[in-house]
Amino acid sequence: MERLVRFELLGQEYTFYTGAPEDEVADILDLVQGLVKENMSGASGAIPVNKVAVLVSLNIASRYFELKSNFDRYKADTEQRIASLTRQIDSGLSLEKGEGRR
Repeated sequence: MERLVRFELLGQEYTFYTGAPEDEVADILDLVQGLVKENMSGASGAIPVNKVAVLVSLNIASRYFELKSNFDRYKADTEQRIASLTRQIDSGLSLEKGEGRR
């Protein structure tokens, strides 16, 4: 069931509808707000809001691609392990049935 979510970021109020669980929405908002604070604190002087938004977007995109790369490596490794185990099982079954002996 969709619900309206309201939050404030950089002095602006935003609203959107979502069907995501409350705890997931809270985690997302915490992440974005944390990244905004992180990007604003590292700068000297005032940074325009649009530049902060771009920096946060780039930071999130960077994390996404890092996670995607890690997942792709994990998936490839898992597929290789499954193939190896399948070969070992097939070999063991062949020996058990006497097909491996001459």
